[in-house]
Amino acid sequence: MGKIELKGVEKAFGNVRVIQGVDLVVDDGAFVVFVGPSGCGKSTLLRLIAGLEDATGGQILIDGVNVIDQPPSQRGLSMVFQSYALYPHMTVRNNIGFGLRMAGMKAAERDRKVEEAAALLNLTPYLERRPGALSGGQRQRVAIGRAIVRQPKAFLFDEPLSNLDAALRVNMRLEISRLQNSLGTTAIYVTHDQVEAMTMADKIVVLNAGKIEQVGSPIDLYNRPDNLFVAGFIGSPKMNLVTGRIAGALQATTIGVRPEHLRLSRESGDWKGTVQIAEHLGSDTFLYVEVPDAGLITVRSEGEVRVSTGDTVFLSPEPTLIHRFDTAGQAIRA
Repeated sequence: MGKIELKGVEKAFGNVRVIQGVDLVVDDGAFVVFVGPSGCGKSTLLRLIAGLEDATGGQILIDGVNVIDQPPSQRGLSMVFQSYALYPHMTVRNNIGFGLRMAGMKAAERDRKVEEAAALLNLTPYLERRPGALSGGQRQRVAIGRAIVRQPKAFLFDEPLSNLDAALRVNMRLEISRLQNSLGTTAIYVTHDQVEAMTMADKIVVLNAGKIEQVGSPIDLYNRPDNLFVAGFIGSPKMNLVTGRIAGALQATTIGVRPEHLRLSRESGDWKGTVQIAEHLGSDTFLYVEVPDAGLITVRSEGEVRVSTGDTVFLSPEPTLIHRFDTAGQAIRA
């Protein structure tokens, strides 16, 4: 079991409240991702769950038991950090099994657990190597293996892929998702990379200034953002947000249109503009179009679109896919 509940969790450093009354339920076996801008409190919240920071108030329940006063070692959780934190003088085998050895587990049982974890992570050929002889991705897998062997109630990942290059991040993202699916263990994963959030999560928690802005599945947050913050944060490229006369004509203070929800024409359309930059990627074409009364609008078109800088184009938002927001920045639901 690995259900985690937060009830009114707070954290203050002096007079500064960095976590402000967070309520959240992480179901047993779920993969939940905390995402938000730098300084929003996502890593602090993870550390509060782990017990590496003391909460100022509230409750943290693991399988119904309030662990707010328990040390990290008694919470039954395993954490994987951004840095690998491996012992350079130890082999992969000894790094993975170190915690088990400290707990007094017999050598035969320890070796069995280490070898099972190594097999899951494709590390068996490297068990007798030291970290210096491994790639970055392999080192991160060793760190994950060290977490797996403890058979925790939940895995806590704090930006574990930030130190890897782009190609390795994609590979490790797939490996972590595959591993979590096969083990069925609850996972909470902190990242600033919304591609990781969108592709890995069952549920995304969007944080801003120590508060939860919205919780939901990746598609829910993408299609139905509750407010301007979520609308502008989730999605790459970002949602186009337009105020003024154009928004007012659609009965809103601000409207939002995703780049892929704009139709492009050379002849006619709702908004006339001038192409400032055209990015031709083969599979997609991204256009940045200056539209009077709207500003710079991003357009994403499938495939190759023969448009160049300086061209005049017309844009038309899909009527059913326009997001409307009121003066408080809250979504206007039909």
